[in-house]
Amino acid sequence: MLAARPAAAQVRVTGSVTDRATKKAVPGATIWNINTRRGTVANEEGDFAVTVRASDTLEFRAVGYNSYRLPLGNTGVSQIIVQVKLDQATIQLGEVRVREGRPDDATVNRALRNVKRPAPPANAVKRPPKPQPLFPVDSTAPKVPTPTLQSPISLIYDQFSREGMQRRKMEEIEGEKRMEAERSKRRAYNQYFRVNRGYEVEGDLTLPLTVPQQVPQRQLPQQPMQPPAGSLAPKQ
Repeated sequence: MLAARPAAAQVRVTGSVTDRATKKAVPGATIWNINTRRGTVANEEGDFAVTVRASDTLEFRAVGYNSYRLPLGNTGVSQIIVQVKLDQATIQLGEVRVREGRPDDATVNRALRNVKRPAPPANAVKRPPKPQPLFPVDSTAPKVPTPTLQSPISLIYDQFSREGMQRRKMEEIEGEKRMEAERSKRRAYNQYFRVNRGYEVEGDLTLPLTVPQQVPQRQLPQQPMQPPAGSLAPKQ
């Protein structure tokens, strides 16, 4: 038969946690039982109360202070009152650099390159790359391909292919732009003439410039003057 094992004696530990240098209470200090991994927190006055076994070890922690361990050592008493005094922790800081504003682009790009991206799954669908344009956008049309013995079909391909149609359409649009610019230039020139005999805008654009001529004024026939009313008519 198995003999019943006696339960460990319980000890009630009470007291306060203070600063050794200033003698002030340390509110919010943690009283941690290392054996059972349980603990409690001191109140605003630094006082605490915890019930543990006689064989446990208590550890007192606080932010900015060195921790302190208190082994009970199987004391035969049922209550212990302690006054724990913690020493302030001294931390030596290294070199601190203060910078104003955001980091430069080189630093940001280097940090982004160092970020570990998750690997795609094995069943991920690979997308095809984006199609590249045949020639740079907003540029002149490509030159007409020259048919050679090595490639005699290049001329036929240029006539019936989509690329050839696009090239001819672009040449047509550029030609219309040049014609419209020439018309605007001639209209601006004609506005300085009272009698428009300069450029012929609506006609052939290749007509030469003519010198404006003055239109001669026509002389109207003179009519005989009539005598005023009531006067004698002249004798015939």
